[in-house]
Amino acid sequence: MSLSAEQGAVAEARRVMTICNACRYCEGLCAVFPAMERLAVFSDPDLRYLGNLCHDCRECFYACPFTPPHDFDLNVPRVFAELRRETYERHTKPAVLGRAYRRNGLAVALAAGVGAVLVPLLALVWSDPGVLRSASTGAGAFYEVVPMPLMVGPALVLMIFACVVLLAAGAGFWREIGGCASVSLKSLGVATVDALRLTYLGGGGSGCSYPEEGLSMWRRRLHHLVFWGFALDLAATTVAAFYEHALDRIAPYPLWSLPVVLGTAGGLLLALGTTGLLWLKRRSDAIPTDEGTVGMDVAFLALLWATSVSGLLLLALRETAWMPTLLLVHLGVVAGFFLTLPFGKFAHAVHRYLALVRHAVEEAADEAG
Repeated sequence: MSLSAEQGAVAEARRVMTICNACRYCEGLCAVFPAMERLAVFSDPDLRYLGNLCHDCRECFYACPFTPPHDFDLNVPRVFAELRRETYERHTKPAVLGRAYRRNGLAVALAAGVGAVLVPLLALVWSDPGVLRSASTGAGAFYEVVPMPLMVGPALVLMIFACVVLLAAGAGFWREIGGCASVSLKSLGVATVDALRLTYLGGGGSGCSYPEEGLSMWRRRLHHLVFWGFALDLAATTVAAFYEHALDRIAPYPLWSLPVVLGTAGGLLLALGTTGLLWLKRRSDAIPTDEGTVGMDVAFLALLWATSVSGLLLLALRETAWMPTLLLVHLGVVAGFFLTLPFGKFAHAVHRYLALVRHAVEEAADEAG
């Protein structure tokens, strides 16, 4: 986001919050409005905090009497979505990764394409061409197609790099919004529960006004499917690593082994959740939507969908001649996912959690008087 666009997003957020703070009609809908009411002056860091505390449930947009075509032209969901993109770019280093948020859908598509092409090319160089045209089902069959160093090494490097970039961005955001060093365990617990339960995707309690004006809990349920699907897939990978390095049991594993059961359940939840969210995104009301965020959301969901579906297909057809091809496709998609982590939608998990922590700290201070 250019400097003028950044200043414009902050200035518009300040105008909107000033009017909202005078009205307070929406104060019971989510965490944003109680947090807003604690502020006498809306500084730039405070506005970025409010923007990342927003879960885009959109109930405030449909409840507000000052939305378009009113002269006040209030659109809280859209201006906060713009502010979140600006925040991600602002704190992502190196700057070239931050700039990827400006046209994120295109950047994610290009990075995913690079991963999908690079893995098969490296496999062709490192592997016996005959292996790529035949099926093997015994222990170590996957490593006959793609050698272990090529499968594990780049993924580990990319994952560490992504984690460093995301944590550094989160640390910068935390410093900017005045994050307190003495956060209590209770506040951390409250924020963690709110994040895991997706409390504020419930709007005022009856659900989101998403994709359209009517209230529904479907967006919250589908987000839960994506989150827990991703968590189960991560658990499956961790257990498989333990099997291999601690128990000397080499993949592929039997269908009823713990890594396969966890991975299958996670893949199914992830596929269902991303499909549902893409469907909701397609039906979403365009007025409270930030166009610059749509590409980022769709690219992220599509990449997660491709990761889960390619993994499930590999599991289903791993004892057929399709195994080598499907393995390369799956690894290519996974490589694309890791390539895009430092500048993709995943950043919202870090920033929103930190915003929830500050909100929990402020609530605890209110309770203590």
